[in-house]
Amino acid sequence: MYRKALFLFLLFQFCTSRDTIKGNKEQLKDVDGDYLVSRESKFELGFFSPGNSCYRYVGIWYSQTRVSEKTVVWVANRNNPINDTSGVLTINRYGELVLYAYSVENDPIWFANVSQSVQNVNTSTLSAQLLDSGNLVVFQDDTNDIYMWQSFDHPTDTQIPGMKLGVNWKTGQEWVLTSWKSQDDPGTGSSTCRLYPNQITFPQFFMYKGLSKYWRSDPGPSPNLFTNEEET
Repeated sequence: MYRKALFLFLLFQFCTSRDTIKGNKEQLKDVDGDYLVSRESKFELGFFSPGNSCYRYVGIWYSQTRVSEKTVVWVANRNNPINDTSGVLTINRYGELVLYAYSVENDPIWFANVSQSVQNVNTSTLSAQLLDSGNLVVFQDDTNDIYMWQSFDHPTDTQIPGMKLGVNWKTGQEWVLTSWKSQDDPGTGSSTCRLYPNQITFPQFFMYKGLSKYWRSDPGPSPNLFTNEEET
């Protein structure tokens, strides 16, 4: 009887894995087992320590049910680590996805700038959801196909399918990959991959070490290229 009850408990826990933080009332804390899992268990989001580091970061990685090692594809607070397990990820009363350390009464150490005003929005109707694409999105519940913010617009060192890399010539928005400082430190490194900002010639991708170019792609169209001239 005990084994049956334990099995049902574990099954219930597995089946109720969440992929969403509801606005102004739910939190993701740095405790064992508290993380978001995308609907089809392709990606996970939670707190982690890279390599031999003891610092804590919020990141997205491929589900370890699909790959044997934790492969981090995005980091929120890459330049603002937490040195203990006090971290809390939530949506605050202003409708921003924020990361607190030590106390939610402190100023957040990281926050997501929403792409539109939330002054007239009931923040309890906002949600942050981890999608099966690996994209973390913030949206209002009745307009979940319109994102106020998405992690795909803020890549770190990894491009995954569906993520843009390039420039929107009209708005000036740029999607750039930037290396980690080291295997133990996901902070902004010195190597970048970006589209050369010159729309007169045919677009090319360049790898930079600091300000120096050391590699470029062959001129020509690329499936990873995004040079939107129509949309805003």
